[in-house]
Amino acid sequence: MLVKIYGSAVFGVEATTITVEVNIDKGIGYHLVGLPDNAIKESSYRISAALNNNNYKLPGKKITINMAPADLRKEGSAYDLTLAIGILAASNQIKADKIDEYLIMGELSLDGSLQPIKGALPIAIKAREEGFKGFILPKQNAKEAAIVDKLDVYGVDNITEVTQFFDGKKSLEKTTIDTRKEFYNNLENLEFDFTDVKGQESVKRSMEIAAAGGHNIILIGPPGSGKTMLSKRLPSILPPMTLQEALETTKIHSVVGKIKETGLMGQRPFRSPHHTISDVALVGGGQYPQPGEISLAHNGVLFLDELPEFKRTVLEVMRQPLEDREVTISRAKFTVTYPSSFMLVASMNPSPSGYFNDPDAPVTSSPAEMQRYLSKISGPLLDRIDIHIEVNPVPFDKLSEDRPSESSSVIRKRVTKARETQSERFSNYKNIHYNAQMNVKQIKKYCKLSVESNLLLKNAMERLNLSARAYDRILKVSRTIADLEGVSEISTSHISEAIQYRSLDREGWLG
Repeated sequence: MLVKIYGSAVFGVEATTITVEVNIDKGIGYHLVGLPDNAIKESSYRISAALNNNNYKLPGKKITINMAPADLRKEGSAYDLTLAIGILAASNQIKADKIDEYLIMGELSLDGSLQPIKGALPIAIKAREEGFKGFILPKQNAKEAAIVDKLDVYGVDNITEVTQFFDGKKSLEKTTIDTRKEFYNNLENLEFDFTDVKGQESVKRSMEIAAAGGHNIILIGPPGSGKTMLSKRLPSILPPMTLQEALETTKIHSVVGKIKETGLMGQRPFRSPHHTISDVALVGGGQYPQPGEISLAHNGVLFLDELPEFKRTVLEVMRQPLEDREVTISRAKFTVTYPSSFMLVASMNPSPSGYFNDPDAPVTSSPAEMQRYLSKISGPLLDRIDIHIEVNPVPFDKLSEDRPSESSSVIRKRVTKARETQSERFSNYKNIHYNAQMNVKQIKKYCKLSVESNLLLKNAMERLNLSARAYDRILKVSRTIADLEGVSEISTSHISEAIQYRSLDREGWLG
């Protein structure tokens, strides 16, 4: 008997429906075709044990299974349940009349219980698109898939529940969640707050500007000056994610199997990879492409601590995604694109010893050593970072004072107001939501300067020997400063503040 059953494969952040055809005929043998990888080929052993342990049997006949489209590579153990149910239906051990109405995925344990799968959210979105009545999957992934409305999602613990459901002996419990309620519940409960930071007013100001315009920022200062502490608190002042952003972000995390019980992500991601990371782990890829750290930081923050310690090749592969806000990975037979619209926050010491021209420091570095250390970061990468800010150690009297600092929620209100202004401004543009995303056309339109501002910028450009890209960055940052003040015109004060945030471009910065 021939039975058709449906599963799904994930490529990039999109899913493709896979038709699994199971044919049982006279003869003997188990033949699995349609470009399965080793994990799928090994499924016969898991399926055999799971069926035996649940009072079913693998038929002693010739079983041929085709996974169509046959030229598309299938990978992972998530097809175990699909194949097992197909075999039971084809051998008349369960009823097959409703099987083609559902998309079925799950990894089987030897006792018949189900293990979680990756990519449940994109699979559920595809199932709804293609008009499936429901999606049967492991219980651990049910919350994640239930984000998708107009699709019945059934979370199951073991294979017996599925077989009894198709035989009409038992009904499955539908998983439903109120997506909006779930989303707004996840928005609060931020772990870090700017109240904890003593002093550092100028750095907080620069971080507020970075958050308001989505600008990349680099903090330069000696050890213990608070670079990491400040960076970890940046997500607490970013405006809350929109429902659309939350869906995009959850989709990427779903593909790498990082969602499971949590459902929709409400908080912006904060990714902080170690400096030994490889370029593939950072931007994504591999033999079977997976999203990298820059995609997992989509709509959030990517924090690179001790920037010069990262391998130069790793930093260089990040240049294009920083500009394009997406990364495309090409292989001979297919191409996948992962979104990577993130805020880059980097920190570094100004020298190998960490102390910057400090006569009282335990170790000092010569200007040549410092120059060599700083040259590990290429000019083109620094050009893509809008704000460079120096972080000085906090004096004792600031550390010991009891006066509370401004809280993250107060700063976030100002940032959110500035972002709303930008959203309104760019409402007619599809992929532009805040100032950092502006291209040359929008900069010309929205960053008009007065004669005095233009002269000030011209003098700064010539004196500091800035590139054309740095010119664009200064205009974008000054536009954000004006938005925070709630004014439509960019004034000389906005331009001069934006120029201050180009520390690493200044000649003689090393003293």
